[in-house]
Amino acid sequence: MKYFLSQDAVLKWLETPCLYHIKNDELYELDRDSFEFLKDCSESGCSPQKNNFFDYCLKEGILTKKRVPIKQPFLIKSPDPSLRYLELQITDKCNLTCRHCYIGDRGLNELSEIQIRIILKEFERIQGLRILITGGEPLLHSKFGVINEMLPQFFIRKVLFTNGLLLDEERIKKLNVDEIQISIDGLEDAHDSLRGKGTFRSAMKAITLSLDHGFHVSIATMVHPGNLGDFEEMERIFKDMDIKEWTVDVPCVTGRLEKNVEFQIRHDEGGRYLRYGFGGGIHTAASGFACGLHLMAVMADGKVAKCTFYADSAVGRVEEGLKVCWQRIKPIRLDELKCDCEYIESCRGGCRYRAELFGDPLGKDFDRCVLHGFI
Repeated sequence: MKYFLSQDAVLKWLETPCLYHIKNDELYELDRDSFEFLKDCSESGCSPQKNNFFDYCLKEGILTKKRVPIKQPFLIKSPDPSLRYLELQITDKCNLTCRHCYIGDRGLNELSEIQIRIILKEFERIQGLRILITGGEPLLHSKFGVINEMLPQFFIRKVLFTNGLLLDEERIKKLNVDEIQISIDGLEDAHDSLRGKGTFRSAMKAITLSLDHGFHVSIATMVHPGNLGDFEEMERIFKDMDIKEWTVDVPCVTGRLEKNVEFQIRHDEGGRYLRYGFGGGIHTAASGFACGLHLMAVMADGKVAKCTFYADSAVGRVEEGLKVCWQRIKPIRLDELKCDCEYIESCRGGCRYRAELFGDPLGKDFDRCVLHGFI
């Protein structure tokens, strides 16, 4: 009897040899012997072993008796630092005009299905872990059905970011993603004031449908003056629903929010609400480095930047390739920042784009400073 790597387990050669469990969103660092053993399992199968490591792999769903029909990608070492998370803005078309949207009034661009396939192939080849499929509203892409059909070919975790309005039962049944993130910006009155009447109920219905169909669901919430009294109740609701992660952030004053002054919030008020939320976060950094160490973004017009906030400071275009663009982004070390508090390793200096809006790209993100009681 032989055992094989399960369909959800893929070997990745990052800074160190690793195994990534796509469905569980777990990354395991491996020593050389464990890596070689699992590599053999992925290629030709391996015999059962009488040791703790083998038992652990069975328990974690890493090994199975069933051979995976899709061949694992060829292993090459990733760039250093590794590009693990890619924001892929497939379109900037949207069915809403949210008053806090940082994209503004764009809406004519979308990546072609050919571009998206090339991007996914290279991202997998350079050992990427998680693709964040964003917009606009990604479900509005003119070829979303084609894109959705190609997703199972790639050994990466696929996360769909959506406002939920287009997620009906028929569409959810066909989705080839591992996680769905839906924006909920307060209880009904607060959410609808930002996104439009009736959007709260539609989004909550989409969350329930997604959970009922077995998807991991995460929620993103932006702090604004209308939802400050809603966070305790939101926390209770989201935990009762078994939401995977809840991300809370203060929006940057850019895009449409610049015009909608009534939805802007002072950092000494909004920063206090960053204590809410749970889960591991959509992307992580390493010790000694600021936010975004392993993250890059591709915009709907083909530009590539360190994240979607930096769309106007692109480092290249998709035609040049992800690796070429990635190597142009200089990691920011924590010791370069003008931050000196005891929480710097946990907060990573906060958002660098927000710090830049406050006046200094290496300065403080004052919203995060408020969270830790320094303002």
